[in-house]
Amino acid sequence: MTAPKYKRILLKLSGEAFSGKADFGIDTPTVTRIATQLKKLSRANVEVAVVVGGGNILRGHQAEKEGMDRATADYAGMLATVINALALQDALEKQGVDTRTQSAINIQQVAEPYIRRRAIRHLEKGRVVIFAAGTGNPYMSTDTASALRAIEIGADILLMAKNKVDGIYTADPHKNPRAKKFTRLTYMQAIKLRLEVMDSTALSLCMENKLPIIVFDMETTDSLKRAVSGQAIGTLVTSEV
Repeated sequence: MTAPKYKRILLKLSGEAFSGKADFGIDTPTVTRIATQLKKLSRANVEVAVVVGGGNILRGHQAEKEGMDRATADYAGMLATVINALALQDALEKQGVDTRTQSAINIQQVAEPYIRRRAIRHLEKGRVVIFAAGTGNPYMSTDTASALRAIEIGADILLMAKNKVDGIYTADPHKNPRAKKFTRLTYMQAIKLRLEVMDSTALSLCMENKLPIIVFDMETTDSLKRAVSGQAIGTLVTSEV
């Protein structure tokens, strides 16, 4: 691949990214394709960390609407992210990529506890690190976990992988064909326009720490490699337009 622009990245994968064309569950060929893209980055000496969502298995806010206690629903959603993390870890290891999963919830039989210094050491040794269970706290989204972990490990960029959407638009492009795509945005513009980039807590964290964000479509050919190489792809959110 072209010489990478970013040395250390954090990729946010939504739970829906694991289900492929299905409405729920884990689609093995899809996870294998994701692992293949991550392998290319790792082989190019990019230090790769990943935060996974769990919406393909359970969504906390949806479970709450159906009557489950909010905190309980959020904890159940965190466990769903652990399942996805293990699926991605397995796919990476089958391709020969040394991988570690760290969980914000103590579940040592299947994952390491999240320890910042250990995570950084894994990255320095060329291992892919997968962060599961969000922040370990209810009422906090995996978007917030992504921003927090990226800042903690000193990532150069936060990559927000979307499903079938190649950036940030003025409206949902699947519902409104007149929706216009942004190529660049400032953090404040994204917050003021209430664009569905990520939740406001995560955006504020990125803004305060000057962490750039690229929102892109993971399903586009070599999209991850192109983003890390610095090619124009998706929408860049930063402090300046």
